[in-house]
Amino acid sequence: MAFHKNLITLSILAVVAPAVFADDTTTQQLETLTSQAHPLVQTAADFAVADQVIEQKSLKERAPTIGDALADELGVYSNQYGSGSSRPVIRGQDGPRVKVLQHASETADVSSLSPDHAVTVDPILAKQIEIIRGPSILLYSAGTVGGLVNVTDQKIPTSMPEKSLEGTAGLRYNSGSDEKMASAGATVALGRQFALRVEGSKREANDYIAPNYFHEHEGELEKERRVGNTFAKGETVSVGGSWIGERGFAGIAYTNRQDQYGLPGHSHEYESCTVSGNLLIGCGEEDYGDEHETGPWVDLKSERYDFRTEILNPIAGFEKLRAHASYTDYQHDEIEGDSVATTFKSKGYDARLEMVHQPIADWEGVVGVQYNQQKLDITGEESILEPTKTQKWSVFGLEHKQWNDFHFELGSRVDHQTIDIESDRKDYDDYAVSYSGAVNWMFAPNYKLSLVGSHQERLPLAQELYADGKHLATNTYERGNENLDVEKSNNLELGFHYDTDKIDYHVHVYHNWYDNYIYAQTADRYENFRLVDYTQDKARFYGTEAEASYAINDVYKMSVFGDYVRGKIDNENAPRVPAGRLGTKVNANFSDTWSGTAEYYHVFEQDRIASYETETEGYNMVNLGLAYNGQYMQGNDYRVYFKANNLLDETVYSHTSFLSTIPQVGRNFTVGLDFSF
Repeated sequence: MAFHKNLITLSILAVVAPAVFADDTTTQQLETLTSQAHPLVQTAADFAVADQVIEQKSLKERAPTIGDALADELGVYSNQYGSGSSRPVIRGQDGPRVKVLQHASETADVSSLSPDHAVTVDPILAKQIEIIRGPSILLYSAGTVGGLVNVTDQKIPTSMPEKSLEGTAGLRYNSGSDEKMASAGATVALGRQFALRVEGSKREANDYIAPNYFHEHEGELEKERRVGNTFAKGETVSVGGSWIGERGFAGIAYTNRQDQYGLPGHSHEYESCTVSGNLLIGCGEEDYGDEHETGPWVDLKSERYDFRTEILNPIAGFEKLRAHASYTDYQHDEIEGDSVATTFKSKGYDARLEMVHQPIADWEGVVGVQYNQQKLDITGEESILEPTKTQKWSVFGLEHKQWNDFHFELGSRVDHQTIDIESDRKDYDDYAVSYSGAVNWMFAPNYKLSLVGSHQERLPLAQELYADGKHLATNTYERGNENLDVEKSNNLELGFHYDTDKIDYHVHVYHNWYDNYIYAQTADRYENFRLVDYTQDKARFYGTEAEASYAINDVYKMSVFGDYVRGKIDNENAPRVPAGRLGTKVNANFSDTWSGTAEYYHVFEQDRIASYETETEGYNMVNLGLAYNGQYMQGNDYRVYFKANNLLDETVYSHTSFLSTIPQVGRNFTVGLDFSF
């Protein structure tokens, strides 16, 4: 049966669900259901490697793109591409090895193809963001060894609002790019069992300010105050409704997102380059100069439809059923001057069904199936890929058990993927099997040891198999390899934890061994332009993360933290691996209303570089924050906050970015106001 028929069937369920859920229409107080990415609804302590969770209050103060919003988390950096696009880099991995999910579902955008393509999730509207590690990863994806990012939203209500109307609204301004942002979301009870959710955000930012920035113009270096073509603006609107009963809920939502942002690293300097065999030829024969003064920019539009349901005690032997289906219609145009140069279109379907079973021999767990499909069509100057249709079927499971002082967790996933391409090249058809195990040992009060081991297999992307063309955002000519094998990794992680009210600390060390690691190998180079072939080799990544906190008194809590990762491919340095980081932070709760933070960290020089890279200098980062929480009427709160970022006005180059020679934003200040009602 075609997937769109399944989607229609699930949508019909949303209409007939009231008859299923409304067992007792006379109930005055409905049970509150909690919806989280993890089907077992566990706390962080239940995982072998605790998740990092960033709550909504913190997200309101952070960057509006997902990579930059998470860049200060331990072990996480950003591959920022201007102000409009960024993806998280976790433990030296990015792209397809760091999956970003929208409420446990595929985003179905084209962000994995290139760093200049935005991830269509909105951190400002998120309820929370979770960085998931350990066996739990295999519930959603395989091959995401460093971690998996899940952006939990609120666009489909899962419980009736405690008041007939409740929500939040916020305004903020940032001086670094003259950024103005507004966001709001409200949930209203329509009757006793139906809730309506409306939310949205709007953002407008100028080119950002950077210290010591020089731009080449007509052969001369000129000092500029702002980094050209780093503007960004956009808006997101979502409407969702849900029928909620004692045994669960069923809801649907529609989301419309539109973005426009500049591409600062996108240049036509090498447009004349062509390929002959394994050599670049024709480079430098034409001078494109400053053909388009405004620079290329992206005009993005995305429409998404979601259906979700959760039912308690659906059938004998199972405690919970969860189902989700989504359809995404995505398009972005890369515009140069007054014309569209390249168009990316993606139509994506995603559906998953999860069943939480009752304990079997003290083992609790979840089993499920998932299907997703993406049709990708690229036309124009940078059409590096013929139209493709990727389909993936998956079966997954996760089990956990407590035995004395030990907590065990086991996960597995089987994926089968086909890719059909509209050309004479051969279609792809293969499968992958991944499994993982973890154990926590509470060997003494407040002490815990954790050990995680996994074997993960990642199926190649269509781009890695079939690419053939210039990719100016990364200054490359890409050639795929339709004979790529499944990428395989064996991974170990050891953690040590101590936790009390006064002192807590944790240390993690990890090592990942890859067979058939897929990467873009440089075959030829002209200045900063490279001919790359997707190929495979042995690789390994290893590193450590640590953090320790001490409560000085009831007001001040001090912490120190650091992370380090090293990457090697065929005994050569891996590209875009972040440098080490070491810092300290003080959190202060002066009273019930006033709070503050002071943070300093040093990012070290990165001189262990791949053959075509340039070294990036180290820098010092000082950030300060102050917030006031108040109440403007009974039960309605507000929060005023102020942040000083990069207070030393350091020149910051990010080694994880393809724009590692373009400085990041300099000293900037953020002021914001949030309401809840």
